[in-house]
Order: sequence, then C-alpha cells, then structure tokens
Amino acid sequence: MTDPIPLAPRGAPLPLQTQAPIAPADRALTGAPLPLDRQAAAHNSETDRARHAANEFEAVFLNEMLAPMFEGLSTDGLGGGGTGEEMFRPMLIDQYAQAISHAGGIGLADEIVHELTRMQTVGGAAQREPR
Repeated sequence: MTDPIPLAPRGAPLPLQTQAPIAPADRALTGAPLPLDRQAAAHNSETDRARHAANEFEAVFLNEMLAPMFEGLSTDGLGGGGTGEEMFRPMLIDQYAQAISHAGGIGLADEIVHELTRMQTVGGAAQREPR
C-alpha cells in the first residue's frame, strides 16, 4: 500500500507579492475627469446609444446569416435532440449571433456608428446654416 500524499495546510495565507498594494489616501481616486458641460455628456450618451443600436443590428444581421447554415442539419442521431432541439435551435443561433457581436463582430457595428455620427454632424451643420 502506498503512503498518502501530504496536502498543503489549509488556510495558508497568499504570498505578499500577489496582494495589491494599498494606495495612499491623497492619490487613491485618480482617473478621467467627468464632463462638466451637459452637451458633452449628452453627446457621450448619444454615442453610447448609437453603439448599442449598432451592436444589436449587427447581432440581428448575424442571426439571419447564421440561420441557413443550420437548416440542413438533422436533429437525429447520436446526441440529437429531435423535436426539442428543433424548437430551441433558433435561440441557440441567436445566442451565437449575440456572442459574435459582443466579441467584436464582423465590423458592421463600427461602420454603422461611424456613419451615424457622420450623418449627425453633417445634419447638424446643415440645420445651423441658413439657406
């Protein structure tokens, strides 16, 4: 019979090198300044909303492009789910599309945001100038 392998003692503290250093109180919270003007804050909010809408559009586009890939696959065989898998496959494809979009996508969302911001600046400039 073999001797059991001795285990490390439980509750041993982590080495000090892995613990984060504590910042002095005078430099504890430094970072980017918050926008003081409401127009800049509104612009950031509009940009965030445009980014969110572009990501959602890209996910819908990817969903439509991925769906035909799964149409020819049968749900029978080893590990096949039959009718259950057939019912939940659109949800799986939607999750694939969401994951691809949130991981950087195919660049469609970036182009949409760029175009939306360009249209807003051109449209805003056209509205300000008298004709």
